[in-house]
Amino acid sequence: MLAVLAWVFAWWLTEAVPMPITSMAPLFLFPLFGIASADDVAHSYMDDVIALVLGSFILALAVEHYNIHRRLALNITILFCGDPLNPPLLLLGICATTAFVSMWMHNVSAAVMMMPVATGILHRFPVGPDQTVVSSKFCRAVVLGVTYSAAVGGMSTLTGTGVNLILVGMWKSYFPEAEPISFSTWFLFGFPMALLIFLALWIILCCLYCSKSSGPALSAYLDKAHLKRELELLGPMAFAEKMILAVFSMLVVLWMTRSITDDIPGWGTLFNGRAGDGTASVMMATLLFIIPNKKQEGEKLMDWNKCKKLPWNIVLLLGAGFAIADGVRTSGLADILSEALDFLEQVPYLAIAPAVCLISGTITEFTSNNATTTLVIPLLIQIAKSMNVHPLLLMIPGAIGAQFAFLLPTGTPSNIVGFTTGHIEIKDMIKVGLPLKVAGTAVLTLLMPTLGTYVFGTNEPVQ
Repeated sequence: MLAVLAWVFAWWLTEAVPMPITSMAPLFLFPLFGIASADDVAHSYMDDVIALVLGSFILALAVEHYNIHRRLALNITILFCGDPLNPPLLLLGICATTAFVSMWMHNVSAAVMMMPVATGILHRFPVGPDQTVVSSKFCRAVVLGVTYSAAVGGMSTLTGTGVNLILVGMWKSYFPEAEPISFSTWFLFGFPMALLIFLALWIILCCLYCSKSSGPALSAYLDKAHLKRELELLGPMAFAEKMILAVFSMLVVLWMTRSITDDIPGWGTLFNGRAGDGTASVMMATLLFIIPNKKQEGEKLMDWNKCKKLPWNIVLLLGAGFAIADGVRTSGLADILSEALDFLEQVPYLAIAPAVCLISGTITEFTSNNATTTLVIPLLIQIAKSMNVHPLLLMIPGAIGAQFAFLLPTGTPSNIVGFTTGHIEIKDMIKVGLPLKVAGTAVLTLLMPTLGTYVFGTNEPVQ
């Protein structure tokens, strides 16, 4: 198993073979080396978590196709613009919009969708020799804000990033008898955590690039009237847009109410626990192929041609992560790692949690977030067993730390989206990313033993 892991991670890190193809390697490596049967490995590539991803991706494509994200961004920018112009408030509006969008779709998709909206606002400022220091700094603040807000917003929900889904899938795989982490359970922890990190991001950006006194210098290039004209050009909301928002809202309600509390069990009990978050996700996505868009006779809100942009690479990567987690456990490698890590029993949790976050946050700067999570989570499970602590107390800091890829453009695709605008340099990313990493680690270290204990029941033994 160790040799197979080395093989797969070598291909992932070097990209000698395209990542989606590497992600399919367990399908032939595990059966050939006697680690697992072909059916058992294939099962990892299509379970409820993968169904959750597919359904949410289809809904995200519908939002993008009908330009709903642009309408949302313009409305919020007008709302936060202020009169007279308040740059920190406007920055807050743009970043908050990005974070909100990223909560319901993959953070890379959110960055790709929101960056053109942000740069569209910045195009009103002069470029080259005519660009003032104030406008240059504001441009950097906006691009960095959108880039990092997409990552931070994605942390708050299961659908926002593949890392959270890998964490949930591995928890289900390693501890099948334990209470699974539902969408609503994660949201109760993830949203407050993401909110605190988001506020830290906004404060850092305001301190470095965007003071309130810059308002008069920027107001000559940015006014509400122009933004309102752009919004008017989009016209009133069509039937198709309204229906997609309705379906999306229904899906969010279903996610949040499937499993609520022990006293209020949620609609999932009506089906004896057989329905999952993926069930609701695919069901709502299916409605998009049934409801007409009322633009052309017989045309539905979505058709399969519009779904050709589905990110199958992420789906395959998630499947590979789940397969590797199963392989580490069933092959006996997990037990060997557990014995080798016995010395950690005496280390206090408050010391090891920030260290876990730091290690995973460092690895993720040089490889993908998902690959980092797939690598560190099985190790952290064994460390937790050695320390006799609840596994989630280490698994969650490891997974969240893997999303702190804030220092380099290559850390995550959303960083590349921001870097290619030409408004920021690597030194800007380091200047903002480093304190943001520290703030994120501090927030996580504070919340896990407090809110995490309440939400995930980490003070009780794992079943």
